[in-house]
Amino acid sequence: MRQAGWSGSGQGRARGLRLLATSDLHMNLTGFDYAADRNAPSGGLARLAPLIARRRAEARDAGAAVLLLDNGDGLQGGLMDEAALAREGAHLLMRAFARLGYDAIGLGNHDFDFGLETLLRVVRDAPCPVICTNLRWLDRPAPEAIRPWAVLDRGGWRIGLLSFLPPQTAIWNAAHLAGRASVEDIETAARAALPALRQGGVDRVVVLAHSGLGRTVAEPGAENAALALAAVPGVDAVIAGHSHAAEARADPGVAPLVLPGAHGSALGRIDLDEAGGRATLDRPSPEARPDPGLIQDLAPDHAATRAFWDRPAGHSTVPLHSYLSFCAPDRGLALVACAQAAALRPHLVGTPAEGLAVLSATAPGRFGARAGPLAYTDIPAGPLRLRHLADLYAFPNALSALIVTGAQLRDWLEKSAALFAQVPPGARAAPLLNPEVPGHDFDVLHGLSYRIDLSSPPRFAPEGSAIGGPGRIRDLRLDGAPLDPGRRVVVAVNSYRASGGGNFPHLSDAPRLALPEIRLRDALRAYLTGDLPRDPLEKAPPPWDFAPLAACVVMPTGPGARAHLAGLGARLRQVEGPDAEGFLHLHLSL
Repeated sequence: MRQAGWSGSGQGRARGLRLLATSDLHMNLTGFDYAADRNAPSGGLARLAPLIARRRAEARDAGAAVLLLDNGDGLQGGLMDEAALAREGAHLLMRAFARLGYDAIGLGNHDFDFGLETLLRVVRDAPCPVICTNLRWLDRPAPEAIRPWAVLDRGGWRIGLLSFLPPQTAIWNAAHLAGRASVEDIETAARAALPALRQGGVDRVVVLAHSGLGRTVAEPGAENAALALAAVPGVDAVIAGHSHAAEARADPGVAPLVLPGAHGSALGRIDLDEAGGRATLDRPSPEARPDPGLIQDLAPDHAATRAFWDRPAGHSTVPLHSYLSFCAPDRGLALVACAQAAALRPHLVGTPAEGLAVLSATAPGRFGARAGPLAYTDIPAGPLRLRHLADLYAFPNALSALIVTGAQLRDWLEKSAALFAQVPPGARAAPLLNPEVPGHDFDVLHGLSYRIDLSSPPRFAPEGSAIGGPGRIRDLRLDGAPLDPGRRVVVAVNSYRASGGGNFPHLSDAPRLALPEIRLRDALRAYLTGDLPRDPLEKAPPPWDFAPLAACVVMPTGPGARAHLAGLGARLRQVEGPDAEGFLHLHLSL
């Protein structure tokens, strides 16, 4: 497939077709960090809007047709989500899409986080087709508001659109989807839908894949299958997402593909003509000004969001931050763990878990990485507002409880320890973190004590498959004694992890207790305001540390970490940076 040059066209047809795409906006519309209550230095659909307008005009001036597409996960995140749902009228994301002239919207897994009724209510006001090809309705006919595909006519081009989300969505959102909807394998659904589109006379098929790259040959049920889709005959372009990566690819023999990043940080662009296509990734310049019209339209929503999250929510006697979550005790995670356990204990009476030891599992939510060096929790000691609680716990998940054995706990921790790179004894300046593992898969189990030996390879791959080997978890103890593999405990955990999120397969057969719906942010607020009693886990020592290794590792973190480095003590050897992206690099002794 050679690169497009818009050099030829059919009679009466535009000289080419330009696809512009966003993905994983997570309600970042204004470029404002509502958790920190400050302007963000980058990101936001409003900052991307002038670039969209420029690329659209450029294509039209060259005689090409243009489609503006969104690839899902727009409804959840950024703290505008809950505030927006509390307001009457058309949802502000749909209004923003209308103002910018979007042509089609795909769905992502997080778009289901607030339930099917909420999703349907929001998308009924969409200014363009909303598509999800591999969603299967079980309890009702497919609603008109969400179509399996769409066909659009632009400039003499007839374009078929398909949209796919990870099949794991049905697991992650089982509380909303069980018995009501299922999600089919991505590639299977694509191959089934393509013939009907082609028979309908489309000139090009564009796939919105809310899915990361994955492998060129996808396993059945793969979460990330964009590369496999690009190789399916009959697919002409792929907009990928989900992973928050930003990349453009035009490999020989397959459809051009682009991942447009997340939070409005980048714009995906694919240019097609009669001969083929090319993919490009665009980013706004650091000096880019947000679109004033969109900002004006969103001003009431912006003010309402700030007011919604500025309500009192308790007090903290110590600073709470996530700069050092991967190398030192994290007070914020410990606070969330105590709130989860305190909310759970009253519901254990009369259940199979009554009398079992109570543990609590937490994982970082803001840890920099692709979100940038300012994407860390940083809450000063003193009065807390609701926005601080959302900073501590970023997702609208509910409380769950699992009964697990000591053997399952060990596997749970081994999978979590895959976050870290293998470090040879005596190494100098070795990377601490494995970039293939997201920080939110690093579960800390409060109520246990254990060490992580980084000289050993991980026992589990990032997708959860067993690698083998002796593992990394050492000195695993409960109540000061070695943990018996057969001992049963109950673990307070978020609904995402309890439903299979993060690929922890050894939890799949753990009994799950029936609980009333308790949102974790509500539990956290109740704990901080004294509506829940103080939990015994407050007196537990920090759960984990590294096993001594006589090595030095390097860990990236945000520049705000400078105010908290004293907590590392003798472990800190050197601070470098900031680097070109704004991260500090801490040299740490193990």
